[in-house]
Amino acid sequence: MSNPVHSRNILVFGASGLIGRYVTDALRACGFRAVGVARHLAPSQRPSALDIELPVMSMDAAALARLIREHETDVVVNCLGVLQDGPGRDTRVVHRDFVARLLEAIGSSGRAVRLIHISIPGTADGDRTAFSSTKREAERLIAASGIAHAILRPGFVVAPAAYGGSAMLRALAALPFDLPAGEVGTPFQPVTVRDIAATIAWLAARDITDERVRAVTWDLMQQQAVSLGGVIAQFRWSLGTAKQWRITPPAVLIDLGARLGDLASRLGWMPPLRSTAIAELRRGVTGDPSAWMNATGLVPTTIADATGAHPATIQDKWFARLFLVKVLIIASLVLFWCVSGFIALVVSYDAAAGILNSHHFPPALVGPITIGTSLMDISIGVLIAFRRTAAFGLVAGIAASLGYMVGSAILVPDLWIEPLGALVKTGPAIVLMLVALLILDNR
Repeated sequence: MSNPVHSRNILVFGASGLIGRYVTDALRACGFRAVGVARHLAPSQRPSALDIELPVMSMDAAALARLIREHETDVVVNCLGVLQDGPGRDTRVVHRDFVARLLEAIGSSGRAVRLIHISIPGTADGDRTAFSSTKREAERLIAASGIAHAILRPGFVVAPAAYGGSAMLRALAALPFDLPAGEVGTPFQPVTVRDIAATIAWLAARDITDERVRAVTWDLMQQQAVSLGGVIAQFRWSLGTAKQWRITPPAVLIDLGARLGDLASRLGWMPPLRSTAIAELRRGVTGDPSAWMNATGLVPTTIADATGAHPATIQDKWFARLFLVKVLIIASLVLFWCVSGFIALVVSYDAAAGILNSHHFPPALVGPITIGTSLMDISIGVLIAFRRTAAFGLVAGIAASLGYMVGSAILVPDLWIEPLGALVKTGPAIVLMLVALLILDNR
């Protein structure tokens, strides 16, 4: 006989994210029919035909209600969230406006639906960013809706995968850098994504008429006090870098990095080091998990147990070491192409044209070739700078570099043995662009 609890249908919004992906898969492993919904799913994130891509942010309440009815949904899990405003990302639209439409959709769907909403720890008086204030607005809408709901406020999420802030902390643990004392001592209570998934499964198994869990707000995190430095220290033990020497940059460099991260976000990138991330990090992650523990009987996994249970593999170590270096790779390639093109076009135009003249190129072609190749170099740099076109720019850069090498070998072979070895150095540049192309994915 089938279990009526596990026959319940669950709709998970944000199924491509760090929490949403794990929760969707974990619910299926528990026997629930979990439908994962995301704006875009990577090819590696399609383990089931139940994973669907939909333009969630543009769906009105009527469309969301139809989706709930079509899948005979009993539980809706909202894992959607963005850290900071940017191209195609609006914290108010994602956190507040979507929740308002979702509540309307649940109310008009004609079904008894429980909403489980992933929020953030803390209280409204500590909110200092659009990220936290819009999250809190969504909480108030849910609390006033009258529908069965659970607002979950997880601490710093530790998961097998790494993305955003969790990836940045792993990188700090792997590299010889430390945070300033003010940041290191910040309270930072973590929770494993496994405990979040177990909580959602526990709630999904409860009858919607159970008044004990009809409207709850829980902090999900370990009970034991721990600082941000303590969390990073646990990752260092896992990565084998606990005894590695390290330097501590001044806090002003952290703030500068956040400003540069904000600039990169305007180009479509989503760097973990941005002004919102630093503001939330300095605020800390604290809460009281006792209500959650008493209601569910779950005992949260500590950061020591979470990192100690699965020692870092070689792929974990490579990722942690390369995560922040990836920023330097992309930035250096953008500068390489833009600056080299600018120099040939403006600063050393006569010298660049002189190379062609000295090799007896037709005078009518010298100017167009010099200008054309310079503009092409600058264009490649600009393409790499924007996240949406970065892959195309890197491929174009590799092709252009190979073209320069082959063309020089045919037309001006003596450039291969010039003292500074400019053409010889093109080979490592091609390799660096290939590396950038291979590590371009975020998830």
